[in-house]
Amino acid sequence: MSHLQTSPVGSRSIEEILAAARARLHRIQPSTAHEAQRTGAILVDIRPVAQRQEFGEIPGAVAIERNVLEWRFDPCSDARLPIADRYDLPAVIVCQEGYTSSLAAAALQDLGLFKATDVIGGFAAWAAECLPVIAFPAPKPSAGIGPRRLATELVSTASSRPAGD
Repeated sequence: MSHLQTSPVGSRSIEEILAAARARLHRIQPSTAHEAQRTGAILVDIRPVAQRQEFGEIPGAVAIERNVLEWRFDPCSDARLPIADRYDLPAVIVCQEGYTSSLAAAALQDLGLFKATDVIGGFAAWAAECLPVIAFPAPKPSAGIGPRRLATELVSTASSRPAGD
């Protein structure tokens, strides 16, 4: 028994939605994004923490998970970041492979951030171009994790990594 139904009138496939989003963007290569960051653009990493832990981070990028992006970058939002105080903010969005970032950048444009764009190929392309990448930061002691437990976690994490990492 097939669960596929006729699409409702007006619905679009994800491929169509992605194409429409990208048609509005001036997408940039990783090297161009790196230069833009060095000259004042805000690089926004929307990958979940698990991906940043596994693959690393871009130095200086602002990590904002996708589910709160619009609230953090809408200049009218009470939950906005201090840097999101104007509509001409040059925000360059990065995800793991450059798909979700296109949708996210288009959503920021919908909010009026007309300079929002994304990185073609995402973090994977950034790393493949040998642009700067840093390891995800080690956990910091907090009220819930004592120094001994933290040290144990750090040692077990380090010992589980392959040699050379």
